[in-house]
Amino acid sequence: MALTTPSITLHTFFFIFYSVTSFTITITLPTAQRFKEAPKFYNSPTCATITHHPNDTCSANRVHVAMTLDVTYLRGSMAAILSVLQHSSCPENIIFHFVSAASKPSSATVLNHTLDASFPYLKFQIYPFNDGAVAGLISTSIRSALDCPLNYARSYLANLLPLCVTKIVYLDSDLVLVDDIAKLAATPLGSDTVLAAPEYCTANFSAYFTPSFWSNPSLSATFAGRRPCYFNTGVMVIDLRLWRAGDYTMRIQEWMELQKRMRIYELGSLPPFLLVFAGRIVPVDHRWNQHGLGGDNFRGLCRDLHPGPVSLLHWSGKGKPWARLDANRPCLLDALWAPYDLLHTPFALEA
Repeated sequence: MALTTPSITLHTFFFIFYSVTSFTITITLPTAQRFKEAPKFYNSPTCATITHHPNDTCSANRVHVAMTLDVTYLRGSMAAILSVLQHSSCPENIIFHFVSAASKPSSATVLNHTLDASFPYLKFQIYPFNDGAVAGLISTSIRSALDCPLNYARSYLANLLPLCVTKIVYLDSDLVLVDDIAKLAATPLGSDTVLAAPEYCTANFSAYFTPSFWSNPSLSATFAGRRPCYFNTGVMVIDLRLWRAGDYTMRIQEWMELQKRMRIYELGSLPPFLLVFAGRIVPVDHRWNQHGLGGDNFRGLCRDLHPGPVSLLHWSGKGKPWARLDANRPCLLDALWAPYDLLHTPFALEA
């Protein structure tokens, strides 16, 4: 039976880590990373029964989680998956939808084998994303890592996933949950709202767009009648039915095409989401995206948590916890990520 950990504050968080009993697997990745096998997690007796369906993906009572997946960030993804399962009351009801770059079929094979070996009971599918086509729509940003075409896959999930998947939780790869994802997935979106996420209305929203954007009345008018607030696209609950009905992929893509003609923003895949959705989302409690733990986009300096409880820790920004831990220059909060790290080390016991 899986254990559920309630939302917690940083003061108590350091004292309740679970240890992960694991076994070494033998697959060798191109990056020479090897990962351990995670323990199996079981549903609690109160979990809803999964209804039978010829396509298991379409069975009712599933919690659908979408993530991108590539070799570069695989270590972070593996930790994120483990954290989701470990803190879920009904882990057997979760199905993961992973999106990988179609231009790297060999990497997709490695990713599939790695997931099977480390999470042999995991319910998941991998979808190839036409990253080559999207690459032509991307303009350079303030950090090269933000220009990876796979970062833009979140805009195309409605096209990639089966039509029977109507609601998903999208997660970045540089985060861990310390609460039950079913709570986040249950966020009510209403009949006409496409997206829910923690929003931050005190942030300097104008900084996400260039002076050329704000000085052009026809462009800046896009926010007329809206109270635009910043939200981080690394944690979102999305109604895919409404997304498809409103063709929101095309709406985002139109802004990306304009960006190629005249520079209206600087920061990767985030601004097009803000242009389409800011001021039009269901706000979620900030506990579900304690973001910015990776510092800024230039130096990745250490940062503290926002005030309040914690359900999800997110190392958005340049600094990633695994890189800082490997360099023996960790930030204090990187210790909260470390227990979910499945990377095999020379000191791990062989099965």
